[in-house]
Order: sequence, then C-alpha cells, then structure tokens
Amino acid sequence: MSENAFAQESRPTVAWLWQVVTGVGLVVLLGLHMVANHFIAKGGLRDYAAVVAYLRNPIILQLEILFLICVTTHALLGVRAIFLDFGLSDQFEQMLTRVLKWIGVVTVAYGLVVMWFVIR
Repeated sequence: MSENAFAQESRPTVAWLWQVVTGVGLVVLLGLHMVANHFIAKGGLRDYAAVVAYLRNPIILQLEILFLICVTTHALLGVRAIFLDFGLSDQFEQMLTRVLKWIGVVTVAYGLVVMWFVIR
C-alpha cells in the first residue's frame, strides 16, 4: 500500500495561513478592544453617547473595522475548514467557498452600514 493511499487529492490553499493571520489579529484587536471598552471607560462600560464619541475617533474606527473583518474572516474560514473535513467534491468545495465569501462580504457590509449610522 502506498504512503498516500489514505491521502485525499486536493489542491493546496493558503486558507490556513489566513486563519493564522486573522487569529493573531483577533488576539491583538480583542485585547485592545477589551482594554479600551472595559478598563479605560469609567464604570467599565460606555453608554451610547460615549460609544458614538469613541467611534468618531478615526484611529478607533479603523481598528474596529479591522476587528470586524478579522472576526468575520476567521469565523468563515473555520466554518469552511469544518465542511472540508467531510471530504467534499471539488465542485461543492468551490461553491462553498463562493457562498462563504458572499456571506463574509454581506456581513462586513452590514457592520459598516451600522457603524456609519451610529457615527453620523
């Protein structure tokens, strides 16, 4: 029996690398988010007016948008990895990847629209 008898033929991807990058990004951004929103804020939480003022800072807004993108990307890559463990056909894998990309785009777009309405 050959050494690759149990190996499934699949195309190599860099999805795992993106998951690692977004995972590291999440650790950093979540740390900053927790410190800024729960340790620096008086009383441990911000009210709506304080959140709006906080998000109007361009640097904070960019960090929160990056946080949204990292969370969405990391989560959807995790869902994709779970489905790929089932040994999907190439055609289904491609369809799954397209669907998850669109879910990610819609999720990030929705988050950006919400942020826009909050800070305007």
